[in-house]
Amino acid sequence: MPCPALPDGFDLTDPDLLHQRVPLPEFAELRRTAPVHWVPQQHGLAGFQDDGYWAVTRHTDVKYVSTHPELFSSYLNTAIIRFHETMQREQIDAQRLFMLNMDPPEHTRVRQIVQRGFTPRAIRALEDTLRTRARSIVETALADAGPDGSFDFVTEVACELPLQAIAELIGIPQDDRAKIFDWSNKMIAYDDPEYAITEEVGAESATELIAYAMNMAADRKQCPAKDIVSTLVAAEDVGNLASDEFGFFVLMLAVAGNETTRNAITHGMHAFLTHPDQWDLYKRERPATAAEEIVRWATPVVSFQRTATQDTELGGTQIRKGDRVGIFYSSANHDPEVFAHPDVFDITRDPNPHLGFGGGGPHFCLGKSLAVVEIDLIFGAIADVMPGLRLTGAPRRLRSAWLNGVKGLRVSAG
Repeated sequence: MPCPALPDGFDLTDPDLLHQRVPLPEFAELRRTAPVHWVPQQHGLAGFQDDGYWAVTRHTDVKYVSTHPELFSSYLNTAIIRFHETMQREQIDAQRLFMLNMDPPEHTRVRQIVQRGFTPRAIRALEDTLRTRARSIVETALADAGPDGSFDFVTEVACELPLQAIAELIGIPQDDRAKIFDWSNKMIAYDDPEYAITEEVGAESATELIAYAMNMAADRKQCPAKDIVSTLVAAEDVGNLASDEFGFFVLMLAVAGNETTRNAITHGMHAFLTHPDQWDLYKRERPATAAEEIVRWATPVVSFQRTATQDTELGGTQIRKGDRVGIFYSSANHDPEVFAHPDVFDITRDPNPHLGFGGGGPHFCLGKSLAVVEIDLIFGAIADVMPGLRLTGAPRRLRSAWLNGVKGLRVSAG
């Protein structure tokens, strides 16, 4: 197999890279020449006591890693492929309390409890409320726009429905959603100098959010109500979450359910406005396939990682026990072996076996149904209220090692 034509030292997790772009040409080169490729890193970078990781770029291999937790662990080094450069090993180990970083059987126990809140019935019960909220969000953004009709799409539209959905789902007062937004931003923005977020500030934000959620759990244990918090922490005769487990669940939800859906909506709007034929098609037909294509196109989480639990083989490459393995969803979602014309934004794409919600297996996104509903509702509201929306500036990208994030996107309805 030929060697990939990549510059020396090219690292797919370099936050300066994702600050500028998703490296789709490099992913294509790796899929063609070295679909399981060793990426060297400085020893001990960001707390990992090794010299690099394997980059897995083909759809089939990403799915294989995702669906074989007995071979590829989330627990050993967590699922986050690169932390801040000052991260210490004991801080990485503390991340194992998150469901995202658990392996079966502990992951199975926690997920079986948590998924009570994400049943089809629970999502359907939210839909009418969220439809009303989506319409209100878009109408408010339009009413508050500047004299020329311009506003920041991220803060005025994209972030609002995911926050309100989480607040509605777990009973957080809507007035407190700004706190959730602020805490979650600070937890994931450690690589972006614009936010000037130190490790300490990020840790403090996580602590505040966990304490907030634990207080909610303690209240429901004392006085159960007909809400998801009571279902998760105060259920009788079935497993339930301890208060600290509920705290870590809410923290994960604030990032996984807020940041990712917000970025999918933002990238989706940018895609529509740079592909006006697709926006016209959406406004006219509202295809049910649109949300899935938006998530494929956006792929808000570029990559997670796993760690090999034993010597094994992947895509014809030998992986040693203890090696970190980066699974690059952005690459998998542009694999021409799976998607016809993967670089085309096509909201009628069907089937669409993208991995934007994970590659299957135990860590497949618990909130997929809720995210799809949110995306459908917010774009339906935008198409109804401001169908003539247009771009007035380029996206301001987040500096991150693993998130395809956008901090700002100026648009105008005028």
